[in-house]
Amino acid sequence: MSDSPRFTPIGRGKIAAIATTLEMREEAPPRAEPDSLDGEVVSLEGISADDYLDLFRRVGQDYLWLTRLFMTREALEATLASPTTEVFGERVNGRLEGLLELDWSEGGGICEIKYFGVTAARQATGAARRLMNHAIRTAFSKGATRLWLHTNTMDHPRALAFYARSGFKAVAQEVEINDDPRLAGLLPRDAAPHVPIFD
Repeated sequence: MSDSPRFTPIGRGKIAAIATTLEMREEAPPRAEPDSLDGEVVSLEGISADDYLDLFRRVGQDYLWLTRLFMTREALEATLASPTTEVFGERVNGRLEGLLELDWSEGGGICEIKYFGVTAARQATGAARRLMNHAIRTAFSKGATRLWLHTNTMDHPRALAFYARSGFKAVAQEVEINDDPRLAGLLPRDAAPHVPIFD
C-alpha cells in the first residue's frame, strides 16, 4: 500500500466528489425508445440566460449542478451564443423538461457533453435514453472523433450505469472540489440533501 494519505480534509464551505470521465470514440447504436413516449427533443438555439438557468436548476438542483450558477450573466450569455455551444431540450406539452449541452470548443473533432439530464418527472420514462440518442447521433453526424463527459458521485446513483449502457467507457477519475452553491444562495439549502453542508 502507498505511503500517501488515504484521506484529505476538505475546507469548510466546500463540496467534494469523485468525478469520472467517460468517452465514446465511435458512434454507439441507438438504444430503444418507448413507442408511447411523449414530448420531443428540440434545439434551444437563442435561449435566453434566464430560461436556460430555470431549466438548469430544475434538471440539476438535486445533484448540485453549479458551474453555470457561478458564472456572470455576461459570461453565460457569451457561452450560449458561442458557435461552439449547442443546446437542446426535451419539450413536453410546451414545457422544457430535459437539457443537453454540447461543447465543441476543444476542437479537433472533440465534443463534450457539458450538461445532460431530465427532470425528476421524466426519469425512468425513456426520455433520457431518447435525449442521449440525440446527443450521440448529433455529435457523430458532425464529425466527432471523441464524445466525452464527466459524472460524479453527487449525480443520480444510476448515472454511471446509464452512460455505460449508452456505449461510454470510463477512462479516468479525479477529485472535484467546489464552493457549495447552497451557501452562496444560488440553490436552496435543502437542495441535494444527500450532500451535507459544512458552513
